[in-house]
Amino acid sequence: MPLNTLNNKATLRNDLIAGIIGYLTTVYIVVVNGSILSEAGISLEAGMMATILASFVGTLLMGIFSKLPLILIPGMGINALFAYSIIQGNGLTYQEGLAVVLVASAIFLLTAFTSLGNKLKEAIPDSLKHAISVGLGFFLILIGLEKSGLITSGDSTIIAIGDFSSPVIFVSLITLFIAIFLFVKNVPANFLITMIIGTILAFCFGIIETGEKTVITGTSNVFYMPSFSAFDSLSFWLSVFPLAMILIFENMGLLNGQLAMLNREESYQTSYKTTAISTLSCAFLGTSPTVSAAENAAVIASKGKTGFAAIVASILFIGTIFIIPWISMIPNVAISPILIIVGFLMVQNIRHIPLDNISEAIPAFLIIVMIPFTYSIADGMAFGFIAYPIVKMALGKQKELSMAVVIISFLFVCDFLLKIVGI
Repeated sequence: MPLNTLNNKATLRNDLIAGIIGYLTTVYIVVVNGSILSEAGISLEAGMMATILASFVGTLLMGIFSKLPLILIPGMGINALFAYSIIQGNGLTYQEGLAVVLVASAIFLLTAFTSLGNKLKEAIPDSLKHAISVGLGFFLILIGLEKSGLITSGDSTIIAIGDFSSPVIFVSLITLFIAIFLFVKNVPANFLITMIIGTILAFCFGIIETGEKTVITGTSNVFYMPSFSAFDSLSFWLSVFPLAMILIFENMGLLNGQLAMLNREESYQTSYKTTAISTLSCAFLGTSPTVSAAENAAVIASKGKTGFAAIVASILFIGTIFIIPWISMIPNVAISPILIIVGFLMVQNIRHIPLDNISEAIPAFLIIVMIPFTYSIADGMAFGFIAYPIVKMALGKQKELSMAVVIISFLFVCDFLLKIVGI
């Protein structure tokens, strides 16, 4: 048998295995993202359906057009921004929030097909970009701790430790320690295993019940129409900005790192454009935007090399629709450890912030602290972006300011002024 034929068969086999492993390591997003979306105004089942379809479409596009073994799923942190800041924080409806996704994704698409992306990347200080990731990480940790019941509202304090006599706390702690053990041991599909174990424990302790299963019917849970009724409001555009910026910078970082692992740096432009198109589709599929999954490292480590691995994963994602009635039973105690661990991974970006440079450290610190403390990604970002030019000018370093940062800071100041006067 010719050597090329043997190599092709080996590549297909490796890609098949890599696609399956990639699916198993990312399928947790169906429940986790669905849970977060359910707090933004839709049912858990509808949120899971939207997550499945977005993951299927994005991953399939990556496999067919970019020919890369990369999986696209709704991004952690971005989903929190969508649910807690854009919709809950700014008082937008779910459809208005999807309009924000559409506009932000269109801006992302513009940067992908023009030189604007690189210009914007250079204009925004790295310290602020890393601070946003760290702040999002702490925000996810806070949400995870809340969902687990480990922290709650205090009688005389803002937050307090939960009731340790509750079986919810006991199951949450056991599940969290199991999740940490599996994660540090680098067990394949550790998040999926965590959810399964957490669900079993919750059932054994009577935290969940096997009631009547929900069956999704009709197209209202499949396609959405974004609403532009809030298009002329400042809150709409101040929602668009942080989402667009996170989409641009997070995908830049993820794709650069993953393509370097694949030795396929020449495919950056194609994959970046595919990712932008995928985010645009999310506005009509009803979910927060997709990103290149961090778990793609597992796909690459499994010798996935071509788009066939992504196609395999996408097919498995669409098959997940048939088990929605069962996975919708997964409780918060099984989801919360994943949020906490993902948050920890994002917090590690703090090492890239030059803490010895006060003009960079203070604005970054404000973003990191204010995102979780205000329970708003956009408001947390505002504190840092407003402080950045103030600190630079106070130290006589105004030459280090870019026009983009000055304009963004001015917009955030306008937003705060409007809040002061009650608009």
